[in-house]
Amino acid sequence: MNDARETILGRIREALSIPAQKPVTHDAASQQPSGPRSITDCLPFVGPTFEERLALFRKNAKELTADFRLCETEADLSAQLTQIAQAEGWKKIATHATDLTASATASLGLPVLQTDGGYNVNEMEQCDAGISACDALIAQTGSVLITSQSAGGRALSVLPPHHVVLARREQLVADLPAAFALIQAKYASNYPSLISFITGPSRTGDIERILVLGAHGPKKLTVLCV
Repeated sequence: MNDARETILGRIREALSIPAQKPVTHDAASQQPSGPRSITDCLPFVGPTFEERLALFRKNAKELTADFRLCETEADLSAQLTQIAQAEGWKKIATHATDLTASATASLGLPVLQTDGGYNVNEMEQCDAGISACDALIAQTGSVLITSQSAGGRALSVLPPHHVVLARREQLVADLPAAFALIQAKYASNYPSLISFITGPSRTGDIERILVLGAHGPKKLTVLCV
């Protein structure tokens, strides 16, 4: 008990040694804008070209411990996916029907759980990977934007331990406003019931500030962009 008490008191002393922020005042001078005028001014700058967006997304994905691969052709994408499956020893995958997912998963030669119709949730949890399409890749934050309509429902990107996203180059956008504009134009009045931003593998640091991957979802995130 004494050791625990000293540990707690030590952390309190450490916290008290850090100067607190000055209280906010409400005089006329403090009302003058002194910082960024909008939230976008606080975010990283994104260049106007595809190459600049690509470089920033690649950098952010690396920092988030996500695996990002740019593929030259759909055949190259299938080959990259096969390489991952063999390296990890996949036995079964879950996916949904799109032009990209159909061709890529067919080349694996593995049992496939399709989510387009009814499916067993327990069976999906036994799959080694969930392979889905997406709506957009966001360069500014390194995020993947998916919806219930683009990603094969709500569970495909959550239950399997490895989530693989298949995307096309034209889906790589600069920032969140561009991503929302894209899905607004795509869905119009038929807006999806679920919109999700996936920024790296699932992680939490709630307990003792120790980073744990896969606490609330997949431990791995791979993005293959063709």
